[in-house]
Amino acid sequence: MPPLSTSSQAARWATAVLVTLALAGCSPPPAAPEPVRSVKVMTVGASGLTLQQEFAGEVRPRVEARLGFRVAGKIVQRQAEVGQHVNAGALLAQLDPQDYRLAADAARAQVAAAATNRDLAAADYKRYVTLREQNFISGAELERRETALKAAQAQFEQAQAQLAAQGNQARYTTLVADVSGVVTAVEAEPGQVVAAGTPVVRIAVDGPRDVVFAVPEDKLAAVRAGTAVVVRVWAGSETLQGRVREVAASADPVTRTYAVKVLLEGAQQPPLGATVAVLPQSPDRDGVSVIRIPTSALRQEGQGSAVWVLDQPTMTVKSQAVQVASADGNEAVIASGLAPGMLVVSAGVHVLAPGQKVTIWRDKGAATRIGHPAVDAPAAAPTLTSATR
Repeated sequence: MPPLSTSSQAARWATAVLVTLALAGCSPPPAAPEPVRSVKVMTVGASGLTLQQEFAGEVRPRVEARLGFRVAGKIVQRQAEVGQHVNAGALLAQLDPQDYRLAADAARAQVAAAATNRDLAAADYKRYVTLREQNFISGAELERRETALKAAQAQFEQAQAQLAAQGNQARYTTLVADVSGVVTAVEAEPGQVVAAGTPVVRIAVDGPRDVVFAVPEDKLAAVRAGTAVVVRVWAGSETLQGRVREVAASADPVTRTYAVKVLLEGAQQPPLGATVAVLPQSPDRDGVSVIRIPTSALRQEGQGSAVWVLDQPTMTVKSQAVQVASADGNEAVIASGLAPGMLVVSAGVHVLAPGQKVTIWRDKGAATRIGHPAVDAPAAAPTLTSATR
């Protein structure tokens, strides 16, 4: 093979260089280094548990009477108004009494007819007694007259009873209050035809009042019967003492909550319908040493909860599963998984990955570094030193 010329060798070298450059251009670029995130951390410490649960409640009367007419009819007048205080015997509403008056007149006429029949039977009996004494009639005939008199007397008494009943029916067309209290609702208006027993007016009976509120099932243990509570009126700053009087035996079918009634203590009572805040007192749970962390430090991992724990020597984060016992305001009470002295990422936990390098976030005007007492020294209570940006 003849040797290549210098120009041919140069061309081959140029071709090789071009091929190498082309192959280098097709290869993927090197991966960008993983960013080092700045995080806020907190030193986990044990502190006393003071759960302060608060429920919204309403002031209601202990006894509320629903009054209605004892007869059916058309309402022609209503004197009661919502919010009005009425005394026992006060007129509340009236029905059209015309039909009942006519029925009473008819019963009165029946009494008069029965009285006439009784008087006639009495006169016949008296006359037959005289005839029997003269032996003009038999004893059997006298007994028949006596029986007729007794029947007439019974019919008279029956007519009198019917007259009394019809008189009562006529009086029942007037609805009067049988208790003293405040009218809380009016459920029928003039012109409406109501059946016997239909509630027309509701009255909150004067006397003790209750605070009623709903409690979910997981908080039911904190409001057992006899538990002391503090009641704070929303419209003012005053607070009242109370005690749980009754807890519903079953949950509401719609809300699945339990109704709780609190007996208010003291002579001063808030107005009916007032909205109040109820704070159950749990002295048996106060002062218990627990670990608490902000809810922002929690994240979902599988079927449970977890947090990111900072490893100081390597400045990396690792996942740590925890068990949440309950909530205390904006903090979660941890039952297991953490120990005092651990450094936990307190915010922005969803942008981290296991083994990721991090740095401690430095607040302006405050040097936050490893070895700083606010980070290293376990505090008696959770101390926020930093959080993820």
